Amino acid sequence: MRTESDHRFYSRRAAEERLAARRSVTDAARERHKMLAAEFAQRAVQYQPIGA
Repeated sequence: MRTESDHRFYSRRAAEERLAARRSVTDAARERHKMLAAEFAQRAVQYQPIGA
């Protein structure tokens, strides 16, 4: 079984949170999902493979 890299995990989670923000009913939920998406995107950059 192959495991997912940290970079791929955080990239996927950022995309999922961006989608959740778009589907959010309340402004508070939308902002929370946007904040999480930004955090995950930043972590994806930190774990980007060398040479990518």
